[in-house]
Amino acid sequence: MELYKRKRWWKFFLMIGALLIGAASLYYTNQLTSQLRQEETRKMELWAKANRQFARPDIDEQSLELVFEIIQNNTTVPLIIADDSDTIYFHRNLDVPAKGEDIFLQRKLEEMKKGREPIVIELGDNQRQYLYYSDSTILQKLRWFPVVQLVVVVLFVLLAYWAFSSARRWEQDQVWVGMAKETAHQLGTPTSSLLGWVEVLSMKNVDPSLVEEMKHDILRLQTITARFSKIGSRPELHNVEIFELLHDVIGYLERRISSGVSIQIQPPESMASSEISVNQPLFEWVIENICKNAADAMEGKGTITFSWGNVKNQTFIDITDTGKGIIRNRHKTIFKPGYTTKKRGWGLGLTLVRRIVEEYHHGKIFVKESAPDKGTTFRIMIGGKRAG
Repeated sequence: MELYKRKRWWKFFLMIGALLIGAASLYYTNQLTSQLRQEETRKMELWAKANRQFARPDIDEQSLELVFEIIQNNTTVPLIIADDSDTIYFHRNLDVPAKGEDIFLQRKLEEMKKGREPIVIELGDNQRQYLYYSDSTILQKLRWFPVVQLVVVVLFVLLAYWAFSSARRWEQDQVWVGMAKETAHQLGTPTSSLLGWVEVLSMKNVDPSLVEEMKHDILRLQTITARFSKIGSRPELHNVEIFELLHDVIGYLERRISSGVSIQIQPPESMASSEISVNQPLFEWVIENICKNAADAMEGKGTITFSWGNVKNQTFIDITDTGKGIIRNRHKTIFKPGYTTKKRGWGLGLTLVRRIVEEYHHGKIFVKESAPDKGTTFRIMIGGKRAG
């Protein structure tokens, strides 16, 4: 649980960092946009002044060239000059279509009226015109810059997180495989030695029931060794009858969990396929892990029920307990490495369960339904038996 919390906080701070970068970029761009907008306003005022001069009858040739240069210099700011009755006399920097020019210009004029206050151009003799204008194309593009930058930052953060997580998962997988192989190797030698000692005890007239019980435990150790040895390699799958598989697991669990826990098998109502293609030692490990977690959730008192059936071309096995239940926002979290509610434990049990089901059997495991104090149902989806 502690490891999961650290990972969650790490993601949170990463996203906060990305948002802060985006917010700072947005603030700076808005400041820059505001300054450019003011600059464009001053530019339009100068442009309007030039037009006033252009309308004077006594303007000299040198002044006319200067005014004409000012007027021609505006290549980015869209503008329209109109009178009180909205008759348009001039427009500039607008992509006017070949057809419907008048309608297009009138629509643009209405848009400009809603934007900025017009600049009055006094022409003399009580005549005036109005210069309407909108933000330049550069200013419009600049406003989108922080959004684009924020998207790029978020994509970069997500890509970096994905790469980092993938590298960590690969590293964890290698560590798990190495630990599993080493555990299998370390268990192999003493297990073989114990088998020899059991034979010695059986020849020395030791109570046969004790010897038989020791044999069962040693066989169990051999099964565990076989499970660990299969981690990291492609296991062989065989057709297994579901009822027999569950019966074997229940027989083992009943001697090792609280007597207050009842385990039941509920046969399918329909003629469901009774065989699945699995690696039995690994799949039994899956069932055992889920049942042990269920027994812990029920605090040693309750019922575990197995049921199965068919959905399309797959067989499902449901494992239902009467325990504390799992809140909805943790239905997926419980399968992540490091998640545990126990004081002891590494939080790897259900992670290993999911890996065995999904990677080795190409199936799926998930919380079918659960609620606090109402128990939990895990569903395992697995392929049916193989032909031949």
